Amino acid sequence: VLELLARRALELAAVPVMAFTHLQPAEPTTAGYRLCIYAQDLAGDLNALQTLRASIRGKGLKGAAGTRASYAALLAGSAITPEMLETMVMNSVQLQAFPVTGQTSPRKEGWRVLSGLPAPAPGLSKFAKARRLLQSPLSGEMAEPFGQHQVGSSAMPFKRNPIASEKIGSLGRLAASFVDVAWQNAALSFLERTLDDSANRREILPVTFLALDEMLLTAERLVRGLVFDEAAARRTFERFAPFAATEPVLMAAARAGGDRQALHEHLRELSMQAWQAVRADQPNPLIATMQASPELLRWLSATEIGRLAAPDLYLGDAPRRAADFAAALLQQLNTHREEN
Repeated sequence: VLELLARRALELAAVPVMAFTHLQPAEPTTAGYRLCIYAQDLAGDLNALQTLRASIRGKGLKGAAGTRASYAALLAGSAITPEMLETMVMNSVQLQAFPVTGQTSPRKEGWRVLSGLPAPAPGLSKFAKARRLLQSPLSGEMAEPFGQHQVGSSAMPFKRNPIASEKIGSLGRLAASFVDVAWQNAALSFLERTLDDSANRREILPVTFLALDEMLLTAERLVRGLVFDEAAARRTFERFAPFAATEPVLMAAARAGGDRQALHEHLRELSMQAWQAVRADQPNPLIATMQASPELLRWLSATEIGRLAAPDLYLGDAPRRAADFAAALLQQLNTHREEN
């Protein structure tokens, strides 16, 4: 999944799209930079899971209450001590043993594993939710793959429901909910052990692994076939990007001597007028309106306003950083593959 995300991020590193905050148009970003945000989360999750895997321990061979008394009796007169037997057995399953236990391995270990195992779930769910939002007709710039004969709805033949993204979100909720059950297993186990954790552990441990596995398999298919509609992205960009020009125009006019508060109010009024045009499905008139505004022309020329409104100015160094991050991630993954 990380490799696929990184490759798509490289492809789209410099393609401008609108960024949204509060689900409202904010400032431009790039499609590749947005993908890097999700990839960065997952890269951290991979590192955390590798650390978790290396630290997992088991009970070992310690008997009914953890004292090894039964093994001492069983091995009496042999050349093998209970400790030697435990070491041989644990080495065979490549696990370290806890030095002390009750009847079972500490149930806190199960909580620790189930707290760490769903680490990718929030990032995968966030990515899937973003795909659902961007697949909606309100934007339409990015969608999950849809097969030639795939049925989107049993009732409405025209629909292209984002079923893969919805499944990822659904399984993520399930995996997260089991963490609380594991906490209770650890906290509510009395003395050396009680059995009130046993039945649910048979469910929460394997199902969490299976849920995460299915989330990642689904995400792999989703990213591999991810559809980016550059024309739809451009329409959204052209519709909302001019609003981002108000900030650099405001700063430049204030530096030239204008009253920042008065200029802010004036730009707010121009922006509200432009919003009315956008809502009426007309081209965004904001840049032309600013270039014709006497209040702004006192401090800036129309040419300068046009330069400040150039879309490339909004992107900052996002295209370069997206490309650099994606390339570095691919190199890291290649190194990891070679080492393992």
